[in-house]
Amino acid sequence: MTGWRRLDRRTLGVTAVLLAGFSVSAGTPIAIGTRSLWLVPAAVLLVGAGVLADYVRWRHTRFRCTAERLEIEFDFVAHTRKSLPRERIRSADLAASPLHRAFGVAVLTIGTGQHERLTLAPLARADAEGLRAELLHRSPGAQDGPLATLDPRWIRYAPLSFLAPTLGLAAFGGLFKVADWFGAGGGLLKWLLNLFGDLPLAVSVLLLLVLALVAGVVGAAGLFAEMWWHHRLDREPGGTLRVRRGLLTTRSVTLEERRLRGVELVEPLGARLAGAARVDAIAAGVKQDDDKTESKTLLPVAPRPVAAEVAARIVGEAIADVRLVPHPPAARGRRLRWALLAALAPVLALLVLGALLTGVLLVTAVVLAAVALPVAVLLALDAYRGLGHGTRGRYLLLRSGSVRRSTAVLARDGVLGWTVKQSVFQRRRGLATFTATTAAGAGAYSVRDADAAEGLAFAAAAVPGILEPFASVPAEASRP
Repeated sequence: MTGWRRLDRRTLGVTAVLLAGFSVSAGTPIAIGTRSLWLVPAAVLLVGAGVLADYVRWRHTRFRCTAERLEIEFDFVAHTRKSLPRERIRSADLAASPLHRAFGVAVLTIGTGQHERLTLAPLARADAEGLRAELLHRSPGAQDGPLATLDPRWIRYAPLSFLAPTLGLAAFGGLFKVADWFGAGGGLLKWLLNLFGDLPLAVSVLLLLVLALVAGVVGAAGLFAEMWWHHRLDREPGGTLRVRRGLLTTRSVTLEERRLRGVELVEPLGARLAGAARVDAIAAGVKQDDDKTESKTLLPVAPRPVAAEVAARIVGEAIADVRLVPHPPAARGRRLRWALLAALAPVLALLVLGALLTGVLLVTAVVLAAVALPVAVLLALDAYRGLGHGTRGRYLLLRSGSVRRSTAVLARDGVLGWTVKQSVFQRRRGLATFTATTAAGAGAYSVRDADAAEGLAFAAAAVPGILEPFASVPAEASRP
């Protein structure tokens, strides 16, 4: 395919329906509140202008794929042309919203792995899939085999996060916002409180919070289904991993394995208590803010044995049975001190304000201390138990964290260097933090508060030759 081509003309229908829906949803509350029909011609004008602008974009945009480059140009008043060399293309990802799926089109995003991207929006679904296969040198429909598929029972892990209460409170906030549009905010609150009859106000408020939590659980489950339904992770011929997912909006993300520097087993606190984890890619060219779109997640939250098995199949090394080296008791003391300091700071502030202003703040400080101090101690002890490091084959394993425990499985040949940090307090206790720097994922993964001598030996053995010019390392420690 070397000739110039146009985007799919059905983009005009997509734009018309999208703008019409926006006009109705945004204009109806205003029209009811103002009791005016002047918004009807304004909505018609908005839809017409939007479709006309999209027609200009469609009519004057074209693209082509040659043996050397992918090019896209827009020629109307101003002439712009963008292109990507074929040999630098590393990803070709598809996305289709419910509206796109209804019209049979999809959005194709092509990237180089260096934050250079071109977007073709939209193409016919079959054309987008064919172009993806051509750009990545794949045979259409070819695949080595699935590494993982979604088990619908995993949806039970969705509410086990801070997202559930956040969604519940957001739902109540949205309900009151809509009620305010019609001047019924106060009436809605009174009606909700009256649902519980003659119960005390405190009990009624508590029950409302329970309702918000239930709404949040339902919302979290729905969000998980929308994002991860039909999930499938495949290894394709030629060395790529492909993730397909989505219930209403479908997505297809392709990752070259030569950009992969390892994986990360992520265990948020709620999921970890339920014995679950997710698998993220540590890959070059994936920006950290892509975490918002879950573009680097290879496996959603699943039972930890399943997550460990999928991670092992991706990296080619069994990691579930690796015994990590524990860190010295001095590391536990550091976590306890920092946790208690973080918990006591607001308590002390409330005590000072209570002594100056009102006794209510003193009572609040006591209640906060009774709750926060034990929680801080438990989290600190848990964080200490989570510390560990080790090796398996050509990979390093670095684990830390409590609220978000992470086990990074990092390829040795992906480590560019080590940063060794030792504060005054660490030096007194013989501790140090060793950070492996890499051009992938977060860019740095740390062995926190390890024994200084043991950590130095571990870093030297993990990537032989890096530390010898800067530190005295025993000869036997430098051998892998």
